[in-house]
Amino acid sequence: MFPKVVQVIPMRNYSVYVYFEDGKIVCYDILPMIEKEVFQPLKDISIFMNTCTVLNDTLAWDIQGNRDSTFCLDIDPDTLYELPYMEEQIS
Repeated sequence: MFPKVVQVIPMRNYSVYVYFEDGKIVCYDILPMIEKEVFQPLKDISIFMNTCTVLNDTLAWDIQGNRDSTFCLDIDPDTLYELPYMEEQIS
């Protein structure tokens, strides 16, 4: 099965609630990755919050704002799906 992300909700603490089409919800914490060169644009909280999206059925950040998946930062959906199930914390 190829896990498909259908919705993402970024939080101000550099985590993202990720919703899969089968109903699974996980919380991905990007903070440990933020110091890696490729992810450094996300240190700016406004970029992190405003560019977080779903591209190619996974969590991504559309840094250039042109919906071109070849120029986005994304996380492998299998990596996300392996995270523990979360109860929805957003109301």
